[in-house]
Amino acid sequence: MDNYSQGPALVARKRLTGIRRGLEKESLRSQVSGRLATTPHPIAMGSALTHPHITTDFSESQVELITGVHARAQGCMDELIRIQQFTMRSLGDEMLWVSSMPCGLPADDEIPLGQYGTSNVGRAKTVYRSGLGYRYGRRMQTISGIHYNWSVPEVSNEAYFGLIRNFRRHAFLPLFLFGASPAVCSTFVAGRQHQLQPLNQGTMYLPYATSLRMGRLGYQSDAQASLAVSYNSLAGYATSLQQALTQPYAAYEAIGVKAPDGSYRQLQTTLLQIENEFYGTIRPKRVIFPGERPLHALRERGVEYVEVRLMDLNPFEPVGITAQTLKFLDVFLLHCLQSESPDDTPQEIAAIARNQHLAAERGREPGLELEKGLGKMSLTDWGLEIVQQLKPIAAQLDAEFATDDYSRAVLDAEHALHYPETTPSARVLKAVQDEFDGSFVAFVRAQSIKTRQIMLDLPMSEADAESWAAQSAKSVQAQADIEAADTMPFDIYLQEYLSPKRLVAKPVTVSP
Repeated sequence: MDNYSQGPALVARKRLTGIRRGLEKESLRSQVSGRLATTPHPIAMGSALTHPHITTDFSESQVELITGVHARAQGCMDELIRIQQFTMRSLGDEMLWVSSMPCGLPADDEIPLGQYGTSNVGRAKTVYRSGLGYRYGRRMQTISGIHYNWSVPEVSNEAYFGLIRNFRRHAFLPLFLFGASPAVCSTFVAGRQHQLQPLNQGTMYLPYATSLRMGRLGYQSDAQASLAVSYNSLAGYATSLQQALTQPYAAYEAIGVKAPDGSYRQLQTTLLQIENEFYGTIRPKRVIFPGERPLHALRERGVEYVEVRLMDLNPFEPVGITAQTLKFLDVFLLHCLQSESPDDTPQEIAAIARNQHLAAERGREPGLELEKGLGKMSLTDWGLEIVQQLKPIAAQLDAEFATDDYSRAVLDAEHALHYPETTPSARVLKAVQDEFDGSFVAFVRAQSIKTRQIMLDLPMSEADAESWAAQSAKSVQAQADIEAADTMPFDIYLQEYLSPKRLVAKPVTVSP
């Protein structure tokens, strides 16, 4: 595990110019009071099933904004701003909660599941979310984040999996640099076992946490902890996932697929209901055809892009992230792609998980050590070692695009490693303590109100407003068309969709 610390070779120009990226941003809808808004998805935002840019994640109360694919980081940001601007105008008196950790939550069963209409595909999406609620609790699913979808041209499956292995090894660095969830509302942990400390009556925290969202309190489960998925090859990854998607899991068998009244509780009793249930800091992805299983798409056509999943919403930024952060991630991902990436082992996979929890829960602790190879190294020293390797790549990007943005992004990371108090997580805690009497909810509420006003103050032309309204209306019609075209009974649809044979790629015929 020590031989991947060498710096990468020069990056080929087609990779520098061929980077493509997109963003998916989740946010809870909240009342101005800081409580969860449990109203239906606003009709002005169209159909959550079919709108290309505005949908919902786990909950009906959890908006997800999706950009297209962009050749420039700023173009990606500009589109996200436009989508959020329209969304904010459609919310009435509600607002988007600007922290990854949720606002004041009601009882678990009062958190509404996402609703997608009466079609088979829409009903299946809601049943899947019901299953997540039974398996992990609905509160955990209200955690929100930003996913960064990223690709470069002419990269093989093997190279993408090498990138993924290196990203997982070094994920502690973006967690330290960009984690922004060191505290939570006490309603989030009510009735749960945890190691958090009280900051005030309504706030729990850890003093050196960077991202509680990515720690043991967040997207973690004992069931998935038993999944030691290897990233050494597409074939091995697919085999691990197929096993989790097809073998029953005792605890989920106890829940059952259906309730006594015949309503669905979950899609199936396997360890994973569908591929999307598998959590991780980064995932290999492929655009799927309608009705296609994601695992089948990967096996059939290979990795198309990676989805970076560990980014918290930054409550100090109007859309939760900045173009500079995207540029740092570009450099970091190129480094992960270019650097030597030895195969992982079960021992290393376990060490990576321990390092992730340490970085998430104690990342700013002075002298914190992580496991590296057979020894240990301080998070700061290891982070600085990686940053030095990023500088030549940043310089290449700067030269290509006639800027100094990439080098500045890397220098800012270096500065943050020397001065942890400048990180978003430290700034959040300082603001909560100094300005809001220790109240996490009061801090995020104030930032959410400020962000709402910033978005409402942005001008929108009449033509743009009409275009957004037309897109919403078109999505509503598209949902109605899907519902009208359905003829298969739901039970049969599920049986067919979840059939293991749909996970397997077609055999390749070799010409004589």
